[in-house]
Amino acid sequence: MEYMFAPGFLGTKAPFFMDLMTLIVALLPLLIYLGILLARKGLYDLHHWYQWTLFLFALVVFGWFEYGVRAGGGFGELLDSGVFPRWAAISFLVLHIVIAILTLLWWSRTLFRAHWNFRKHMLPGGYSLRHIRSGVWTAAGIFLTSLSGIWVYLLLFVLR
Repeated sequence: MEYMFAPGFLGTKAPFFMDLMTLIVALLPLLIYLGILLARKGLYDLHHWYQWTLFLFALVVFGWFEYGVRAGGGFGELLDSGVFPRWAAISFLVLHIVIAILTLLWWSRTLFRAHWNFRKHMLPGGYSLRHIRSGVWTAAGIFLTSLSGIWVYLLLFVLR
């Protein structure tokens, strides 16, 4: 998997896998919005499977990213080479990780509950408002994860 650590394509000192991950994370809110549009158009079955596909894709990408970080020696070297104090960069990184993990857990909760309610023919229906609220929280978490992920990238590779 040497290609992961080849020079990236965004013109920074980031390796390929960080550039690709940042691009995917930046596009994720847009992809989520497209899934929401499917539900708004009444294409509930397509919305259901689109969201599951997107979630599973995000899990694979997250696993690939974690492998890249671990195989590349972790964030320690990257943090030391930045212009920000190490404690500030670590604090922001921890905030990003907390947002990302909580979002992932909430997203999985939303999907599993929706899947169960969909199979029991309770969605769309009586649980729709609860599902919409849960989906809004999920979308907000994905947006914040994306935004904070972009900032981590900027801190590590652009603002040096």
